Amino acid sequence: MEANVLPARTNRALAALLPHPAPDTNKYTRGHLYLVAGSAAYPGAACLAASAAERAGAGYTEVFCAGKAMITVRGCRPSAVVRDWKTWRPAGLAAPRAGHPTACAIGSGFDVADKGATGLVMETVRAFTGPVLMDGGALGLLAGDTGRRLATERAEAGRALVLTPHGGEAARLAEGASLAVPDDPAEEALALAQAYQATVVLKGPNTFIATPEGTVEVMDRGTAALAKAGTGDVLAGIIGALLAQGLAPADAAALGSALHAEAARAAVRELTDICVIPEDVIAYLPQAVKLIENEG
Repeated sequence: MEANVLPARTNRALAALLPHPAPDTNKYTRGHLYLVAGSAAYPGAACLAASAAERAGAGYTEVFCAGKAMITVRGCRPSAVVRDWKTWRPAGLAAPRAGHPTACAIGSGFDVADKGATGLVMETVRAFTGPVLMDGGALGLLAGDTGRRLATERAEAGRALVLTPHGGEAARLAEGASLAVPDDPAEEALALAQAYQATVVLKGPNTFIATPEGTVEVMDRGTAALAKAGTGDVLAGIIGALLAQGLAPADAAALGSALHAEAARAAVRELTDICVIPEDVIAYLPQAVKLIENEG
């Protein structure tokens, strides 16, 4: 199928998606994000994703990371609940219900050499009933016959899946699905969305958001300042938080990608495109929200 690329959403359209809390809300009704991230080798990824998720509005951020990473994650984000990922049991969690949305983001900071990572990924795709976002090392583990089958079964059960690959991760997903990679990134995003029955956020200078139904949306607000290790973890946390607050996958991806880009652009204005780091993108998220809201 040839990609039908839709124009980027306006600030007015994005502003209508901002999940402002109701006066009588509480931390659970604002959305519970389960973040499975941060191996012993890469605890910083969990720190970035958790910090971004909280800043993006998730009411309750619960991190499951490697035991050796727990002290680091607790130290960087004391407001998050941090547990050993050996205790992660997605099949035992309550399903999302009206007024109490949940989501899971998995894969940021995964070490592909960790033999237990595959089990974490496959069990999450199979058993977590709310929306699941997969990033980083989880994408490579999903690539293949087993992962594709589980992804298809999720779609058949009406359970949302969002994949956030960069170019290299997209190539691995394509190889795992025996796809020839199109030269056009919009067509590549669409091919992956249909192969894995997932919303795909193909990151790059322009980000392409594709759905299994055949729509592709471009997000063209990016800046080269985002070309640093760790900014993908920030994006995963933002989109994961929006999913946890009840946004539909394509809406969460569009709003999250735009907020991520506008936060980076705001940081560039103060710090230059040389000096911006992932932590700055998180710090400037409030300015991105204000910009989209005020221009909407």
